[in-house]
Amino acid sequence: MNKKIKSELTDKLFRCILSMETIEECYQLFEDLCTVNEIQAIAQRMEVAAMLDAKCTYVEIAEKTGASTATISRVNRCLHYGTDGYKLAIDRVKKQQEEEAGKAE
Repeated sequence: MNKKIKSELTDKLFRCILSMETIEECYQLFEDLCTVNEIQAIAQRMEVAAMLDAKCTYVEIAEKTGASTATISRVNRCLHYGTDGYKLAIDRVKKQQEEEAGKAE
C-alpha cells in the first residue's frame, strides 16, 4: 500500500465507493465526485489493463482504447511491479462474468 495516499480521508472515500450497490449508484457517485475526463481516463486504464492481461499488443490496445503508449506502458508497469490492484479487479470481474454466464445456461 502506498503510504502517500493512505489517510483517514482516503479510507472514508473508499468506504463510500464500497457502499455503492449497483452500477447506477456508482455512476451517481462518480459523476458527482469526478469530471467526465477523469472517469474516462480511469475507465481507459482499466480497459488497457484488461487487454494487457489478455496479452494484446500495444498497437491493438492503442487502436481500441485511444490510449497513448505512455499510458499503456504505465499500466503495464503497474501490472508487473505494482500492488496487484489491477489484477485483483480483472480476476474478480472475470469470475463474475463466468458466474453470470453459468446462471444463464
